[in-house]
Amino acid sequence: MMPPEEKLKHFSCRAQLNEDNQKFDACIRDLVRCVALTQLVCGEKQLKLAQAHARLAKAYFQFKGNTFCISAAKECKKRISLFHSIVAFPLHRYGYIASVFVFHRVYARQNRPEEALSQCEKSLDLLKNCNKHERMCAVYKDMATIEQDRDHLDKAIDYLSKVSKLSLVSFKNFPNLCYITTLLIWWLAHTIAVSHSPEGLEGAQISHSLAMILSAAPDQHHKTARHYFERSLRAYRNSVGPLDPAFLAAQDDFCRYLLINGQQEKCVEIQRASLESKISTFGDLSSEVAETLQLIGSVEMTEGRVNQAHRTMTKCLDIHNMLYGPQHKKSKAVQKAVNMLSR
Repeated sequence: MMPPEEKLKHFSCRAQLNEDNQKFDACIRDLVRCVALTQLVCGEKQLKLAQAHARLAKAYFQFKGNTFCISAAKECKKRISLFHSIVAFPLHRYGYIASVFVFHRVYARQNRPEEALSQCEKSLDLLKNCNKHERMCAVYKDMATIEQDRDHLDKAIDYLSKVSKLSLVSFKNFPNLCYITTLLIWWLAHTIAVSHSPEGLEGAQISHSLAMILSAAPDQHHKTARHYFERSLRAYRNSVGPLDPAFLAAQDDFCRYLLINGQQEKCVEIQRASLESKISTFGDLSSEVAETLQLIGSVEMTEGRVNQAHRTMTKCLDIHNMLYGPQHKKSKAVQKAVNMLSR
């Protein structure tokens, strides 16, 4: 018989080993055992019990993303708050912030934006007290995404501006930056370009997010949206390459922007050039290739190139029939276009 202390060490090490080997269900089972054993060995009021709950909450969020994460994170907060009332140590240590941080990600995933934003505010209050700028940037970016999903574009832009401002504090290699303050978006463009590596993945993601927000905003922002689309594509190309799904998704978003703004020829030119990359990345019979063919064929139809449009839409139809079957609504829509072009 192994004593509880030895069992705790054993399951803790085994949980880490299972995580390293991507055996996530086994990892979570071992972490549940660690919580029970920590309670047995250390008692109810020990900080180690709160840390065990925090570790379990993090695992649930990373590997499962379900409601058990909320339960584990709540238990972590309760244990740490109890220990704080007894010993009075700084709350930003020992995982309390991590437990709050988990909450807003789970609420956002469950489509509960108000609760997610409330937890974000709590995270920010704690992070401000310990000058954790990098994690504050992550929270603000999450808040921008939540607001963008709710079509609150002004709020999303405001949160992204805070990301840029905090980045300036974190990146101290650029002390002599000048600001263009008359327009928020130009201020954002300047700070993001200097504060983040413009060719890095994070810079690409921020520029892409800004481009999407601005492309949905009033007309006066559309030229700036194009600027951010082009910047994000350069950064994605340099950081992950032109075959990466992130680059191809950003390129498709840019093409939709071009199409909406009457630049059909440029849109089709980019989409045709992307076909080979999409076939290489996703395969010949993929929804990404089918959607590209459908977009190209639609533009060809509007421009009166009937024979070319018929060939393109027929290729699209073949892929849709293979993927979804001829009775699927996507297949039927393309079939209707092919029939019309045939006539």
